[in-house]
Amino acid sequence: MANIDRPESEILRPLSNTFIVASIIGALFLNGLPWGGIWLTLRPDFVAVVMLYWCTHKPLRVGIGLSWAIGILSDVNDASLFGQHALSYTVLAFGGVVMSRRIRMFDLREQTTQVFLILLLTYTIYGMVHWQVNGQMAWSYFLGCLTSTLLWIPTSSLFQSMRQMRVDRE
Repeated sequence: MANIDRPESEILRPLSNTFIVASIIGALFLNGLPWGGIWLTLRPDFVAVVMLYWCTHKPLRVGIGLSWAIGILSDVNDASLFGQHALSYTVLAFGGVVMSRRIRMFDLREQTTQVFLILLLTYTIYGMVHWQVNGQMAWSYFLGCLTSTLLWIPTSSLFQSMRQMRVDRE
């Protein structure tokens, strides 16, 4: 027997490739903002969060190849060592695609711990490349991992709300 007081069920809109590309381009622009001082240390990696979201929610559309290409664009955008972001985003995408079903079965609070581990691996790759190039480990760089993880909940909520629509009752 159906419960009349139950809220309306929600369905997801069909997802267009334009929406995915626009969100990735928006994240690239956010990464390109001029940060300075302590804010540069605390800056989240917007592209990593958006790519991880799409790799976990649409693993057949956004995967390792697209993450590598976006990583190359991020290397050019940040004027960093060529291939640094490409390598880390490839590992990020692999983790997101492999753990996509596991991450989606949790609620947002539990997803955050899974996302933190994937982002920590991504930031570890950044740190190792920086260590190999400069001869020292930049430990303060890992603060961006925490802010990127904190960005997961609003990003996920925003993308889910943009994809949902209410079903009209008859």
